[in-house]
Amino acid sequence: MRPIRTALLGAALLLPMAAGAQTQGFYVSGALGPNMRETFTISGAQYMSGLMGTPAQPSGKAIITSRIGGAGVAAVGYGWRTDLFGLRNGLRLELEGNIRANEVNKVKEFGQTLSRSGGYTRTYGAIGNIYGDVHVGSFAGISVAPYLGLGVGFAHVEFDKVHGRLASNGTSTRMDGQSQPTLAYNLMAGTSFGLDSLAPGLSATLEWRYFTAINQPVNTYVNKPGSSPLGTNATLQRQTTANCCHDNSLLVGLRYAFGASPAPAPVAAPAPAPAAAPGVARTYLVFFDWDRADLTARARDIIKEAAGNTDRAGTTRIEVAGHADRSGDAAYNQRLSQRRAEAVSAELIRNGVARNIISVQAFGESRPLVPTADNVREPQNRRVEIVLR
Repeated sequence: MRPIRTALLGAALLLPMAAGAQTQGFYVSGALGPNMRETFTISGAQYMSGLMGTPAQPSGKAIITSRIGGAGVAAVGYGWRTDLFGLRNGLRLELEGNIRANEVNKVKEFGQTLSRSGGYTRTYGAIGNIYGDVHVGSFAGISVAPYLGLGVGFAHVEFDKVHGRLASNGTSTRMDGQSQPTLAYNLMAGTSFGLDSLAPGLSATLEWRYFTAINQPVNTYVNKPGSSPLGTNATLQRQTTANCCHDNSLLVGLRYAFGASPAPAPVAAPAPAPAAAPGVARTYLVFFDWDRADLTARARDIIKEAAGNTDRAGTTRIEVAGHADRSGDAAYNQRLSQRRAEAVSAELIRNGVARNIISVQAFGESRPLVPTADNVREPQNRRVEIVLR
């Protein structure tokens, strides 16, 4: 347990630093994958089996190992974008329901592996989670955001005919029934991959989870030698405490954030200008991906066109104005619009425009091209306007 406690402490310390994200607003998510249940012990059952056996057996803990099983989680949550340590990032809170199931492989008592071992153990949980995400960039049009998470809640364990028989004297043990809700916790580490090109707001996730339900009670039945290990005519019955369950899951899933808008292809939007040469535009629009200030290939073409028309339009001054949509907080969007405007200005200069005729302004989310409610991603509002004067 010491490595797990160390990992939990490390994740708790990293969460404020990793507070970041890709998902904003309400979202739903789900994931499935294999589950490995760690070996766990039960005290009490083998003591009763020892009393029933002929001859009596030494006491000790029962040890149960499981085959690889399956895990499934579903959650609803809400995400905020933050701006800690200059990172593009965010924070998420969610409520999760989960289920895990594993078939029993072996039951070991008195230093012996019981014959005819079998049965199933299942856990059901309701957990509140907190996540920190950091957006590290986009690759081939897919945004990548690693994340860490912690969760605390409740769970109960179901023992379904977990049984075995002591070959030396025929004494059989069976553990059955469901526990009362008890404390449980999650530890998560994963990465999300934005799939906005397929559907705005859609992400794929790949993550590892460590899940623990603490101190689960279970009914234990012991039958006399020669009786069925699954029989109901147990001679003894006693509440015992199972140290179950510690689970490692590798989950693949999908997350969908509501309110995301499709991104249009960046286009130039020429406006008529006084004293302009025929066919020369004076106004250009350069669009950006969500939460990005880097220039796409199409954006560079538009800026190059504007730079090339500077002399033809008799330009004496170029106004460069940056804007952002209303997703996220206003202060962050102000800085983001400034970075976008500066990126466009630098590209104009690279294309031969004199630095002294360029003025740069940033308006954040205050001048939307398309009016929206707060926290709505609107691609047409993520723009820089270039005006030739």
